[in-house]
Amino acid sequence: LQTRMQSLQPDPKAQYRSVYEALKKIVLTEGFWRPLRGINVTMLGAGPAHAMYFACYEKMKKSLSDTIQHGGNSHLANGIAGSVATLLHDAVMNPAEVVKQRMQMFNSPYKSVLACIRTVQKTEGFGAFYRSYTTQLTMNVPFQAIHFITYEFMQEQINPHRGYNPRSHIVSGAVAGAVAAAATTPLDVCKTLLNTQENIALSSVNVSGQLSGMVNAFKTVYQLGGVSGYFRGVQARVIYQMPSTAISWSVYEFFKYFLTKHKLEKRT
Repeated sequence: LQTRMQSLQPDPKAQYRSVYEALKKIVLTEGFWRPLRGINVTMLGAGPAHAMYFACYEKMKKSLSDTIQHGGNSHLANGIAGSVATLLHDAVMNPAEVVKQRMQMFNSPYKSVLACIRTVQKTEGFGAFYRSYTTQLTMNVPFQAIHFITYEFMQEQINPHRGYNPRSHIVSGAVAGAVAAAATTPLDVCKTLLNTQENIALSSVNVSGQLSGMVNAFKTVYQLGGVSGYFRGVQARVIYQMPSTAISWSVYEFFKYFLTKHKLEKRT
């Protein structure tokens, strides 16, 4: 839904006024499973990407907090650790995101994930999978910095003892995801344009060939939609991120608690 709603010059058959209308229209005209196209490639990359992401975050958060605030909870340490963890995460997830978004566009010519990978590799080269990597990092570094700082701040407010408390992890994760998602929507719109290379939109502003680079994407989005163009799909993005970050944090905190408890039991 987010990819479709961020389309800057959509096909008349793919114009939506709200998240609900978009979902209803896609299901009725393109089938029940259409909104989930490309989800398998995302799931494939998500496992290893998130494992590296949280492992790097925990290690760096601890090391930096010890240095900056002598073992205390440093917001600066949380932000830096989240940003560095993002570099590893996005190196895995960026190609998966390109494939997923191309498959989710209206009238997508790709029949399967493999067909999409082969076609993009053949026609645009390997670089196409990383064309939006710098934009992705420029978006995700502030996103994850805001996300981790907000999560740790929320935990300080509603779970000051930092024990395992599922409700606090879900609430903190959802709030952190919503705040970070809303703040970084303009960058996400630019990333979507770089990933999908919308032909109709690009030709209407006389862009020939492939659009590359975040600065060019920013200019093109403004040409096509003005200031409001930067906030296309903000509602869908926030709705998507809230459960995503809530689930991610609650699952992570559960396994962290479970494994720590198990390790302590083995020692005693």
